[in-house]
Amino acid sequence: MQQAEAGKRETKPTSLLLDKPVRSGQSVTFLDGDVTVLGSVSSGAEIVAGGSIHVYGALRGRAMAGVNGNSAARIYCQKIEAELLAIDGYYQTAEELDEKLRSRPAQARLDGQLMKITALN
Repeated sequence: MQQAEAGKRETKPTSLLLDKPVRSGQSVTFLDGDVTVLGSVSSGAEIVAGGSIHVYGALRGRAMAGVNGNSAARIYCQKIEAELLAIDGYYQTAEELDEKLRSRPAQARLDGQLMKITALN
């Protein structure tokens, strides 16, 4: 009996999948791992993740990854137009985003204490 009960132990999910866009005013917080959005994140919306953030659409709102001290977290999106990006407490605002990257697929990562944003293609 104990083996059967041990096999039924519930494990916490390490990722959250959102199959709809995140609309303005919405806030999604998932501190246990990665967040994947199969759509866009509107201006005025925010995603907060303990791990990485993956957006298969435009990222126009705020994305904060690695909020539990995970400096290896990254932010990926198909179209970068973010108001704010943050990884492990290091921030970059829309004004600091290189114009050459706007509306392109990109990733954000930490390099020491500096956030690097690079094109994906």
